[in-house]
Amino acid sequence: MSHTDHHHHHSHSKYLLFTILLNMVITVAQVSGGLWSGSLALLSDALHNFSDVLSLVISYVAEKLAKRKSTRTKTFGYKRAGILAAFINAATLLIVALILIKEAIERFLEPQFIDSTWVIWLSVVAIVGNGLSVFLLHDGADKNLNMKSAYLHLLTDMLASVAVLVGGLLMKYLGWFWVDPVLTLAIALYLIYVGYQLLVSATKILMLFSPEHIDINQLVKKITALDGVANIHHIHLWPLNEDELHLEAHIEMDIDCPISQLNALHAKISNLLLVDYGINHVTLQPEYGREGDKNIIVQD
Repeated sequence: MSHTDHHHHHSHSKYLLFTILLNMVITVAQVSGGLWSGSLALLSDALHNFSDVLSLVISYVAEKLAKRKSTRTKTFGYKRAGILAAFINAATLLIVALILIKEAIERFLEPQFIDSTWVIWLSVVAIVGNGLSVFLLHDGADKNLNMKSAYLHLLTDMLASVAVLVGGLLMKYLGWFWVDPVLTLAIALYLIYVGYQLLVSATKILMLFSPEHIDINQLVKKITALDGVANIHHIHLWPLNEDELHLEAHIEMDIDCPISQLNALHAKISNLLLVDYGINHVTLQPEYGREGDKNIIVQD
């Protein structure tokens, strides 16, 4: 890990720890205010905030684990901890959304009076707190799926708090108490939207699916166009995490050549894959005159 990468990881961990403490304070305040005022939207925002705390704790632990070194029993170390954290966080977003939908429907059937003053002030507190957290995590969200999952939790909660504030104002000045369950439903649907996208992204990496932006047929044509290569087959292409993209394949040579020539060819192929596709870990098995399945994708 470079000094720059280490600095970024340290910053991520520091910011995550701060946002965990901040969201714990917001959650306690919103639960108290929601129970006092009778606002389901405020309680749903608090529940979402509590899921933020859990997701941030998971992200924080994953960030710490990802920095651990590889061992003989863990040859990849904990490099996939962040992806696992993103998957868990996405799943919690969807679970929270379903709970909120159920609560909103029940509130539609049995409307209740709400003390909107509490709703207004506590939503302002949540907007400020989550806004600060979003600002701190914004940079890391572009480079790291784990950080992105934490960032999305906080961003959606900030937007939800804005909606709750608008709802509080409508209830206070217009007496529109039906706005409370409507907002809860809207928050839940938005959670499903962002949670599903994140869940799909994390699942694809966990399942070792090849990146969609890489055309394997085009990749094969580029490699077979190199001098000395007769064929490339038995390809496996997968992301270990967001920083490492691995490829392993069998390379069939057109001549029986020495190891030194194979080394030079391996370096040339590795450079081509890194520059053109961002593949930074290449394992090749050289072959010459060997019988067997020569399809690009072989069913192992």
